[in-house]
Amino acid sequence: MSEKLKVGILGGTGMVGQRFIALLENHPWFEVTTIAASERSAGKTYEEAVGGRWKMDTPMPEAVKGLVVMNVNEVEKVAGEVDFVFSAVDMTKEEIKKIEEAYAKTETPVVSNNSAHRWTPDVPMVVPEINPEHMKVIDFQRKRLGTKKGFVAVKPNCSIQSYAPVLTAWKEFEPYEVVATTYQAISGAGKTFKDWPEMVENIIPYIGGEEEKSEKEPLRIWGEIKDGVIVPAVSPVITCQCIRVPVLNGHTAAVFVKFKTKPTKEQLIERLVNFKGLPQELSLPSAPKQFIRYLEEDNRPQVKMDVDFENGMGINVGRLREDTVYDWKFVGLSHNTVRGAAGGAVLCAELLKAQGYIG
Repeated sequence: MSEKLKVGILGGTGMVGQRFIALLENHPWFEVTTIAASERSAGKTYEEAVGGRWKMDTPMPEAVKGLVVMNVNEVEKVAGEVDFVFSAVDMTKEEIKKIEEAYAKTETPVVSNNSAHRWTPDVPMVVPEINPEHMKVIDFQRKRLGTKKGFVAVKPNCSIQSYAPVLTAWKEFEPYEVVATTYQAISGAGKTFKDWPEMVENIIPYIGGEEEKSEKEPLRIWGEIKDGVIVPAVSPVITCQCIRVPVLNGHTAAVFVKFKTKPTKEQLIERLVNFKGLPQELSLPSAPKQFIRYLEEDNRPQVKMDVDFENGMGINVGRLREDTVYDWKFVGLSHNTVRGAAGGAVLCAELLKAQGYIG
């Protein structure tokens, strides 16, 4: 166990923090040794701090139950216990920016699930199969922060995972205009049906800030590093609507695409099922062997049947067909708290270790 890297979870009592803890149980490279949360949780054991609010399907890991929760604001103290941290803190954006940089300046790498630093020009925002080369911007960020080891890296919004990988697989056909509607699970708001009974048999056609993220973040992922910062791509143009639906886990997207080069259905499906990235080449512990799968049945993908594909780290695509206004349309599905949140961040940390940024 001593060979594993010591990991801290900032914001470890919330839903995403709990997902980190569940995913990291028995991880071959990482061990959760420290959990930090708000002042009201500090000093309690993790089991006491969470109480009846454990929201995962699997039981709380025995290894963390007795860990005494630290105060997340005692940055030097927490940082002194770990090799790196995952951040899932629940604060304002400005507070998150400040505390994540404070940890980085203690020479502690920060892999964040939060959105606060997604548009900081020298912070990489990475889907490891799509843009692993963006981690190189960390060298410029370290110069700005005055660090040798510390930095902040982030993963993108959960809702784009159901369509951005698909569009990436089809890059050679030059998609230039995209319309997407996402149907988003309540766990994306950190809720269960017990917490949010008004969502039962209900739909809410508004999720604050989500449409802008869904339209802009893919362009940053497809961008390139120039003069020490990430410059977003300008195409394709994406317009999006985001709707909260009565589903616990799993974001579904209905997507319409126009291409400059007209592909066949066979070409599109072939590109999806054969799409691989660096995580697959490196056989990273959390990497799905099949990143994207195509389902032929008319009634797939379905949340109940498909959301846990590849332990929640794979992307499901179905209903690919020609459209009367756009060229092609499809339905995508991804697990929003695994691939879209904690699992995506764990895969980023594995990539960072493989690239030598975390050690």
